[in-house]
Order: sequence, then C-alpha cells, then structure tokens
Amino acid sequence: MAVLKVIEILANSEKSWEEATNKAVEHASKSVKNIRSVYVNEQSAQVKDGKVSEYRVNVKITFEVK
Repeated sequence: MAVLKVIEILANSEKSWEEATNKAVEHASKSVKNIRSVYVNEQSAQVKDGKVSEYRVNVKITFEVK
C-alpha cells in the first residue's frame, strides 16, 4: 500500500495553460519527489487591451510519501 499526499499549487504563463501546468510540476519537483500525477483544478486568464495576457492554473499534485 502506498501513502499519497496532495498539494495545491498556483502557476502562470504568458503562453498557455499547458505551459503554466508544466511550470507548476517543474517547480514542485525541485522539492517534492515521487510525483505521480497532476490534476488541473481551475483555469483562468488575465486580459489586457482585449487580449489574453496571462494564463493561470490551480493544480493539485499527487506524490508518494516514502
């Protein structure tokens, strides 16, 4: 049986929601090992001058505790 823990992370990108998600996982992996999955909980975007200027994600990252 594995023990899993979930943390919530907010991340942003000027390019896409996908890049914001990748940034969240990359940042978490610097201090958290054994990441198993990422769940995109929310997506939002900031608009400036009628165009999307920033993509934001709220993700839940699941990792195994050893």
